[in-house]
Amino acid sequence: MKKPNVLDRLDVLVDRGALRPIDRHFARWAAAFDANGVKEAVALGAALVSLRVSQGDVCADLRLEEGKPLFEETRAGDANMPGPNAELWMDNLARSDAVQVVTAPSPFFAHRPSDNAEEESSAQTASPHSSVPAILSRPLVLDGTRLYLTRYWFYECDLAHLLLERARGWTEIAPETVRAALDRLFPPPAAEETVDWQRVAAAVAAMKRLCIISGGPGTGKTHTVTAILGVLHHLRPDRPPRTALAAPTGKAAARITESLRKTLASFPESAAWREHVPKEATTLHRLLGIRQGRSVPRHGPENPLPLDVLVIDEASMIDLTLMAQTLAALPPNARLILLGDKDQLASVEAGNVFSDLCGPRPDTPGTSTLSQPTRSPQWVERVRAATGMDLPEAKTQPGGAAASPLSECTVFLEKSYRFRAESGIGRLAALIRSGGPVIPFLCAGSWKEEPPGAVSSDAEVTFRPLAERDLPRVLETIVRRRFLPVVEANTVEEAYERLDAFRILCAVRETPFGVIAINALVEDALARMGAIPRGTRHYKGRPVLVTQNDYDVQLFNGDVGILWPDPADGRLKAWFRRVDGSFRTLRVLRLPPHETAYAMTVHKAQGSEFARVLLVLPEQDAKVLTRELLYTAVTRAKDGVDIRASESILETAVRRRTERRSGLCSRLWPCSSL
Repeated sequence: MKKPNVLDRLDVLVDRGALRPIDRHFARWAAAFDANGVKEAVALGAALVSLRVSQGDVCADLRLEEGKPLFEETRAGDANMPGPNAELWMDNLARSDAVQVVTAPSPFFAHRPSDNAEEESSAQTASPHSSVPAILSRPLVLDGTRLYLTRYWFYECDLAHLLLERARGWTEIAPETVRAALDRLFPPPAAEETVDWQRVAAAVAAMKRLCIISGGPGTGKTHTVTAILGVLHHLRPDRPPRTALAAPTGKAAARITESLRKTLASFPESAAWREHVPKEATTLHRLLGIRQGRSVPRHGPENPLPLDVLVIDEASMIDLTLMAQTLAALPPNARLILLGDKDQLASVEAGNVFSDLCGPRPDTPGTSTLSQPTRSPQWVERVRAATGMDLPEAKTQPGGAAASPLSECTVFLEKSYRFRAESGIGRLAALIRSGGPVIPFLCAGSWKEEPPGAVSSDAEVTFRPLAERDLPRVLETIVRRRFLPVVEANTVEEAYERLDAFRILCAVRETPFGVIAINALVEDALARMGAIPRGTRHYKGRPVLVTQNDYDVQLFNGDVGILWPDPADGRLKAWFRRVDGSFRTLRVLRLPPHETAYAMTVHKAQGSEFARVLLVLPEQDAKVLTRELLYTAVTRAKDGVDIRASESILETAVRRRTERRSGLCSRLWPCSSL
């Protein structure tokens, strides 16, 4: 019997749901470049990297794939294939006309125009810009052991180049001048040994064109960046910097706008610089001019953003493509300030960019992830002069050079002002972040495990197992206490306030413990209580989550609204809160694709904040159950978190870290020493 070839196996994998039809189509197209006997190697590599990108990886590392099942075993079955010998696979790929092999350090083609208009046109999909070298017209790139879709290799190289260029060197501002500005916005340096890393971050932002600030919830990122904007104004009061504030999603933009306004109110009204701080954040898509049907953003190298300072919040949510487009659109002399939490979930799309920018992660469980990067002695001296602090905790490189130019632009905020030292949420988040012993903590003291049938309490942290059979009963009690008041609110403002007080977060969409099933159970409970009509999709008080960008109505993936009658005509409409706190309405029929949002995935909750959170994990293990997912879920809560999961699932998730294949970290931190 004839052994099935790779293309035949790809057909079977598609039929079984282990491969997408688009992956197979791309594999066949790439294999058609050749007639020299390497078709199967190309088809397999093309299908694999296409699938991996859809799963969040930027590339496929062929050496790491060697000998391992390439596709999901439960679906692939006997059609699965082990990764071939890496050396042989790479040799075959190198002989293909579909593959560009990078033999020297990866070149950067950021702004190099093509000499051939026809080749440039054919390569449009490979570039974030309108000008692409002809070499990039091949669909695949083999860079060392990493196989890329060409456009993702380009995004990665371009982003690394632009970041390193921006990170090198210092602005012309003297440390003494920075010190004078810092003294006007920050309290005097404390006499004790503890370093004020907010003050350090402000000094770095003043003296560098790139500043990366990572910190958990309540570490003062918004206060720090507000003070930074004041410092930058004091440095040039005659010409206030043109500044924009942005975030990856509408919800995140609304949150940073609200936080910034509250923070500004804490500074004296006489401070003239307050007038020049942006009063409203925008989404990166709006800022860059990214529209449906347009392959190139409105702003790019040939039409840069008219800015001197760009501040981006929730940077951990930014994928590789969007970050590369943002850097390419920023003028070379402009300052870029990135705020985020490197320990949160990676972006939904390909890459783990913000984490890569912050450097390699420690591998030992229980090790703090907040250890400051290693810097040069020159950096320490300059920052010491600018801040007036001794920086006893600063690590320096013995040879005098920093581990990476980015290490001198990166500051980790270590102190939480939201959670007290004895706070349950703060201690739990720290344990999860470091991969520490979570279960003993949850089962000890005031966080002792309660009976499986117990319902949500007002304790700061609770942990209970939850069996599928108990779900309806437990949820009914929660619905009566948390969601019935939303539907019974008197005004849409009141409904919004009650909805933001509590949310159910899930790790998955499917299974009885997923978003779809739990939302259905919540609606069933509300119907049995007589609060909503049965069999009606749209009803008063229904929270809706937009799942697809719609530029025509300016609603974006992740935006949350509430269906509520319009007092003017009584018609049911979708109400969405603007960043200034007011509401906009939309006819229900004009809503983009959306779903009910009593429960939402942890990914969708990124950039959001709730008073209390119920985290529900599935009974069976899944790849999405990671340390980063748990940390992100727990830190969405301000006042309390209730975790429903088995001990084994929780322990497995804490041990598992998000691993995304990419070459960005090694390009940015080639000689790292954290």
